Amino acid sequence: MKSTEKELTKGAFQVRLKELKFTLKKIRESPLSMAGLSLVILFLAIAALAPVLAPPKMYDPFMIPIPKQYVREPAPPSWENPFGTTTWQTDIYYGCIWGTIHAFRLGIFIVIPIVLIGVVIGLISGYYGGIIDEILMRITDIILAFPSLILIMALIVAFVTVELPITFTGIKRLDAAIIAIILVGWPGYARLVRSEVLRVKAEDYIEAAKASGSSDLRIIVKHIIPNTIYSLIIVASLDFGTIILTAAALSFLGLGAPLGYADWGQLIYTAMDWISRGFKYWWTYTFPGLFITLYALGWNLLGDAFRDILDPLYRRR
Repeated sequence: MKSTEKELTKGAFQVRLKELKFTLKKIRESPLSMAGLSLVILFLAIAALAPVLAPPKMYDPFMIPIPKQYVREPAPPSWENPFGTTTWQTDIYYGCIWGTIHAFRLGIFIVIPIVLIGVVIGLISGYYGGIIDEILMRITDIILAFPSLILIMALIVAFVTVELPITFTGIKRLDAAIIAIILVGWPGYARLVRSEVLRVKAEDYIEAAKASGSSDLRIIVKHIIPNTIYSLIIVASLDFGTIILTAAALSFLGLGAPLGYADWGQLIYTAMDWISRGFKYWWTYTFPGLFITLYALGWNLLGDAFRDILDPLYRRR
């Protein structure tokens, strides 16, 4: 039995290695993936060079510097403010540059926990089944039954008004938004991983591993998780783009980043009074909107390319 398991494991490893080489080749040949990758690399470069492109002037670099004179009307692009200013002379250029770092931080702080929670719950539900599967999937269905944005907004309001012990009076609004998105976002990954686990469980090498006495943990880590990686990469790359849209919507509604924070959605929120003026103050919403659009587009192009390359239904076409 041991030799049979080793042979099956070796064969599975060789298949995965061959698939990886094929995937890398397809990525290089796909215009869609290269376009998305180029946009993501561009934003990574902006984030890495942010201290040089827009040197911070305050203790917290994510707070846009306060102008010396408060003038409500926005100023057009100039040498001092390349993207112009918005309400109360807020520097749009500084907010867009440091907002790029904020966008990546949101992606990391939200998508990674969502993936981890979803993977753990999906693995437990799919592998063990029975009453555990029923309970976990009913919880998942309850969360998915609500409109995600409405549920996130309700959780944020609940979190920021909760009295906390000792010296804390409440959770910061931005932290509350991150926690709320995580709590609402994991069910999709749980259902995805569960479906993959149910598919992989039926394979011969899983049965051979069980017959040879391998523990559940060994089977999950060595055989099941590697077979769910591709699906997770596809969905996670798409979520890196959609998360920033959700965060921008929350900031625009006053439930995300605080005023003066380097957040693209917050910049559009401060430009709300000037959007109705048409093109007279075009810079107040054009530059933040362009950053949001290109950032989300880059990740979505990359995610779509990964789907076309990694999904078995598309990759051999």
